[in-house]
Amino acid sequence: KNGFFFISVPRASLVLSQRLLGCLTSKHIELTRVTLVDVRGQLILGSLARLTFLVKNSIKTKAMQWYYVAALLTVLTSSQGILTTLSQSHGKYVYDYATIPFLAEVFKLLVSSLLLWKECRASPSTRMTTDWKSVRLYPIPSVIYLIHNNVQFATLVYVDTSTYQIMGNLKIVTTGILFRLFLKRKLSNLQWMAIILLAVGTTTSQVKGCGAASCDSIFSAPIQGYMLGVLSACLSALAGVYTEFLMKKNNDSLYWQNVQLYTFGAIFNMARLLVDDFRGGFENGPWWQRLFNGYTITTWLVVLNLGSTGLLVSWLMKYADNIVKVYSTSMAMLLTMVLSVYLFNFKPTLQLFLGIVICMMSLHMYFAPSNVLVDIPVTVKAAPEGLKDVSVERRIES
Repeated sequence: KNGFFFISVPRASLVLSQRLLGCLTSKHIELTRVTLVDVRGQLILGSLARLTFLVKNSIKTKAMQWYYVAALLTVLTSSQGILTTLSQSHGKYVYDYATIPFLAEVFKLLVSSLLLWKECRASPSTRMTTDWKSVRLYPIPSVIYLIHNNVQFATLVYVDTSTYQIMGNLKIVTTGILFRLFLKRKLSNLQWMAIILLAVGTTTSQVKGCGAASCDSIFSAPIQGYMLGVLSACLSALAGVYTEFLMKKNNDSLYWQNVQLYTFGAIFNMARLLVDDFRGGFENGPWWQRLFNGYTITTWLVVLNLGSTGLLVSWLMKYADNIVKVYSTSMAMLLTMVLSVYLFNFKPTLQLFLGIVICMMSLHMYFAPSNVLVDIPVTVKAAPEGLKDVSVERRIES
């Protein structure tokens, strides 16, 4: 203004920054770069921390948690068959496959005991019912599974493997029936249709092409095979429904209930190994001497996978229900078939594609809100008396 020069504020800031940078040495510039990198790293870590906090908050409620648990159960169950196949050597098991369930029960027992110990330390008032009338109920699922395994072997005497797999889908429907009869859980008509569709979808995915020999064998088995197949499906459903009853009959700690279940499960599996030794005349020695013979990393992954699957199932029994477990295992079977296309050169069929589509329709029908599936008519309520139009006749006196 006084005849000298005029510099705008942004330009003055730029000039000042250039002069300051000119005074800085290379050491100062390097320190500045390190500081910027540290700040950037802190921002990234802060963003990750906030994201983790949001995820934890989103799964705090049981209503949100079972979605994640069911999805994880689907992935682990589908990988079980793949890991079991990869654990073979030249198409044979080099280890005693009967030891896998026993070690899985021991793994579940150890994990549940550790979690129970931590829970008791954090909360001394952890609820644990130690009454014999309650504890004596926990061996029953193991007894049912033991009978179910024997019925399985008896069924395979009369039917082939593919027919048995198709008949095994009956447990989807029998689970829904026992779910209604014993647990008194009411299902809507749409949910019943969804359960039947799920059984149809899984069966469709397992049926081979028309003209295959396995298709003819489905309807050519003796009547004893069909009766045993239905009995096997009922026993499998009964074991699941009864386990859910145990988990929900009181407010005991989940880990304490798991400790009881898996203690008896380990005992019954050990008894099975002993019986197998007696039947074989101890030809290969007692089971504890060959327990880890032939085990590889893949074999241990099979044990870890089977144990983790059992822990997830018990969580679903406690906080969700059997139907969620049925959907998880059914979707896992379809996922296994899809993965086998890429891993084992399994040729996809039209039946597999149709089965996946039907199962997805069933999944949507069962879990989607009713207002999404059915157009609910909008009912217009009558207006109250105070809001009705009132006509006033105006009279003009002449």
